[in-house]
Amino acid sequence: MGTKGILLVGHGSTMPYNQELVEKTAAMIKAGNMDFIVKCGFMNINKPTIKESLNEFRHEPIDALVVVPLFLAKGVHIEKDIPGEIGLPEGIKKGIFVMNGRSIPLVYADPIGSDPLLADLMVKNATKALSSL
Repeated sequence: MGTKGILLVGHGSTMPYNQELVEKTAAMIKAGNMDFIVKCGFMNINKPTIKESLNEFRHEPIDALVVVPLFLAKGVHIEKDIPGEIGLPEGIKKGIFVMNGRSIPLVYADPIGSDPLLADLMVKNATKALSSL
């Protein structure tokens, strides 16, 4: 299999923390996964937008694109807004991404959801907080 694109989608915020978290996460993905070209896009406030990042992928040597929301749970952004930005009808997870005359598969990943890794992170955060007592 060839190179895949990951568009990591963040919510965006007037505070810098959301953008920093998304960008740092993208950098970690890049560092550990040479098979992926990773870009960030934001729902609102921060740049680049989702559509701006999608357009950047048109110039990359990828053979599939996956849009991955860095969100914990499903909600309006996950169910309606992000699909609308990436050209998928609500409830549809697969489509086609047209880039410079050729079409590649586009898939839309689920948010983080309930996951043992998330539980481990919460215990890690609780332990760190308790260590300050």
